[in-house]
Amino acid sequence: MREIAISKFKSTCLAVIDEVNRTRQPIRITRFGKPVVDLQPTKAAPKKRVLGGMKGKMKLDPSFDFVAPIHAFSPWRDGGQ
Repeated sequence: MREIAISKFKSTCLAVIDEVNRTRQPIRITRFGKPVVDLQPTKAAPKKRVLGGMKGKMKLDPSFDFVAPIHAFSPWRDGGQ
């Protein structure tokens, strides 16, 4: 594991974070030669599926006629009364 002094980390913080993200290798930050913290990459979040992502999330009413024109749906036409 590579070590870096805290003073150098402070001056190059964003570059060090980008390096850890790119190489996926942790870096130990030291103060006066003693380890203070280990900067580690996060685990990659699982990719969500776009197609089929809503599978099982909705329940369809079998009595509703999905083929009929929308103007035939009286609650919308009558203002919900």
